[in-house]
Amino acid sequence: MLRKEKGFTLIELLIVIAIIGILAAIAIPMYRTQTIKAKLTEVTNAMSNVASAVGAYRQETNTWPNCPAKSDIQSSLGVSLAALTRLGTMSVASATGLITAQIQSIDSAVDNSTLTLSALTSSDGSIRWEWGGTANPAYIPKR
Repeated sequence: MLRKEKGFTLIELLIVIAIIGILAAIAIPMYRTQTIKAKLTEVTNAMSNVASAVGAYRQETNTWPNCPAKSDIQSSLGVSLAALTRLGTMSVASATGLITAQIQSIDSAVDNSTLTLSALTSSDGSIRWEWGGTANPAYIPKR
């Protein structure tokens, strides 16, 4: 009576290992990118709050606020940024309303780079904000 062996062949095991290796090679960089983007939301949310305050200031006074430091943003616009650990510096240019923030303590791929929000005004006084900066374009918000 012949006994049939149970188990996997060497080829089957090698194929499974190759498939797992390919999936890991794709998934790990994507995971790193997504974790950086998730940490970066602290900075982008703070910039969005400042942009709302700058827009309100512009509508009330018809000028851009002069805020060369984070402390000026709190005193002039009422937006507190003191507790944010991933935000290095932030300023608002009085000539153009450009909001600039330096990124820190996230990842070496984005640390010490900047994000900007440019104010584009139309003839009716409305403001549209456009993202930019020196960070890798993969990490700059689309809208």
